[in-house]
Amino acid sequence: MYAAPRTTLMNRTIDEVEKSFLRSDLPEIQIGDTVRVHTKIREADKERIQIFEGVIIRWKRGGSRASITVRKISHGVGVERIFPLNTPSIDKIEVKSHGRVRRARLYYLRDLTGKAARIKERSEQRREGEQQ
Repeated sequence: MYAAPRTTLMNRTIDEVEKSFLRSDLPEIQIGDTVRVHTKIREADKERIQIFEGVIIRWKRGGSRASITVRKISHGVGVERIFPLNTPSIDKIEVKSHGRVRRARLYYLRDLTGKAARIKERSEQRREGEQQ
């Protein structure tokens, strides 16, 4: 027998608790954007910042569990890394360019190389018109 999902007081309580862990300093990002993610790396007793630059190919939403998958090509090898958005190990995220894409998941980039893997840049004029 099918039981409909319940929106109970417990679910609302969990949502209230999760709101306190959400970051407010994240930029406006979209799928296809080229970003630089500054991550804190601990090495022995020191802490340094490591930058990972690539294209956002996936954005898993979900409140405090939200994450993005960033893909780059390093020495001819494709590298993907998943970053939880609300973790304190992320120092900041810089958006280098906004890509114009028509998909919610850009997994097809895994099969493309060179010029074929480029993403067209989204024009700012059109973006301002969309917000109005």
